[in-house]
Amino acid sequence: MAHALTWLDVFTARPLTGNGLAVVHDADGVSDEAMLGFARETRLSETTFVQTASEPGADYRNRIWMTTRELDFAGHPSLGTAVAVARARGLREASLVQQTRAGLQPIDVEVGDGATARASMLQEPAAFGDEVDPARALGPLGLEADDAHPELPPQVVSTGIAHLMVPVRRAAALDRVAPDLGALRDLLSAIGCTCAYVVLAEPERETARARSFFVDLAAVAEDPATGSAAGPLMAYLHARGGARRLTIEQGVELGRPSRLACEAGDRVRVAGDVVVLFAGTLTL
Repeated sequence: MAHALTWLDVFTARPLTGNGLAVVHDADGVSDEAMLGFARETRLSETTFVQTASEPGADYRNRIWMTTRELDFAGHPSLGTAVAVARARGLREASLVQQTRAGLQPIDVEVGDGATARASMLQEPAAFGDEVDPARALGPLGLEADDAHPELPPQVVSTGIAHLMVPVRRAAALDRVAPDLGALRDLLSAIGCTCAYVVLAEPERETARARSFFVDLAAVAEDPATGSAAGPLMAYLHARGGARRLTIEQGVELGRPSRLACEAGDRVRVAGDVVVLFAGTLTL
């Protein structure tokens, strides 16, 4: 069966940077097996499938797949999918509500004249999990306990999906990250997190630099832009120091620079630019 396909880069206005996303439209009849298979075919961190909403108040259902499993929620797949849906429906401005396994998330979209759009999303209310001993958090990332930020301990935080916030004290530590596959898998599995978000935060300047690591099949993968971790970071810094806004730079080390804009509130808002690379047809 033929399905419209949109391929985008998210958290950037420049093609071939940011975080890539493939969106498969009209996917009601696509099996879970085919979704996982195509997600592996793309080799992207996530691939999404747009289905008819089953919850009142939702405009569409967003099925989000890594190459290993389906996710309850994710950031750049939410923004990118909303842009793809708005363009497919011929909308220049839209306030859409997506349905994910984490709940319903409102997303505002502004589609420009060309390939670039802007999207912002209210993530789920923040949930704060356990703090993690610095040595336990940093060791699997190839860092020492001394690299930990002296006032910001590692902690599990979720605004839809749980990630481990790992603040470091110096830029040099961020540059030295060298994850160990087995140790990182064991850590993330034990604390119920999808990724370790290593962060050099300067909340007084409303800026941060981040790197995100997760286990993808038989290797550690680095994500160039992680919206579902940016929200928890904003909530974390707001809870600990009252930070209200944050611009996060990510993906520089991968040659895919990304910029994520965050704002604190009852529900954290995460925003960014989105650019369409191409649209085509997929047969599944």
